[in-house]
Amino acid sequence: MRQIFLDTETTGLFPEQGDRVIEIGCVELVNRKLTGNTLHLYLNPDRDSHEDALRIHGITTEFLQDKPRFAEVADEFLQFVSDAELIIHNAPFDLGFLNKELSLLGRPPLKDCVNGVIDTLVLAKEMFPGKRNSLDALCARLEVDNSGRSLHGALLDAELLADVYINMTRGQDALLMDVADAQEQGAVAERVDLHSLVLQVIAANESELAAHTTVLAELDKSSGGKTKWRQPA
Repeated sequence: MRQIFLDTETTGLFPEQGDRVIEIGCVELVNRKLTGNTLHLYLNPDRDSHEDALRIHGITTEFLQDKPRFAEVADEFLQFVSDAELIIHNAPFDLGFLNKELSLLGRPPLKDCVNGVIDTLVLAKEMFPGKRNSLDALCARLEVDNSGRSLHGALLDAELLADVYINMTRGQDALLMDVADAQEQGAVAERVDLHSLVLQVIAANESELAAHTTVLAELDKSSGGKTKWRQPA
């Protein structure tokens, strides 16, 4: 599977109010291994960045004056991400800006040329409920070195996101890599006859049964009495 970690920097927060993309960073992962293949683009937005945005990314109007406009690199960008699964932190933000850029060129939205999107912010909230799940917070929690991130940068943030995602899905990654390695080596799974295997059945004691009943009652209460096992057949 080919996956692309993607990040953007923009002139502000609202593409529908004229804010534009000024930087795109992409990092490629194939079969859950980083390939070293990246795409990094600076773009001339034909407008200044808002002061708050400038404080975040530090990319000045003067720096962007000689850079290409999105229309000039759209084909290069779409070719790089085509048929890949995109992995983005807070995906609606980046997709909203990129789709606006594409719509200005009469192009279809990004979902039409990629193979799905994973939002790592949603994934992080599921894994770490109630905790801060910004990219910096995840780097600290998962021991990903972000010491070089004094300002936001699309390519640097995409690279950090790749490290964060790999750490977040480490167990899944190890399983897939083991399967891939076995397939590459032509390994054949050995059949094991389980017919003669006798499993020992250990019955729950009274205290364990009482604890189980208590847990079921709490689940039923938290669901408003909607648990299936409490409903009549």
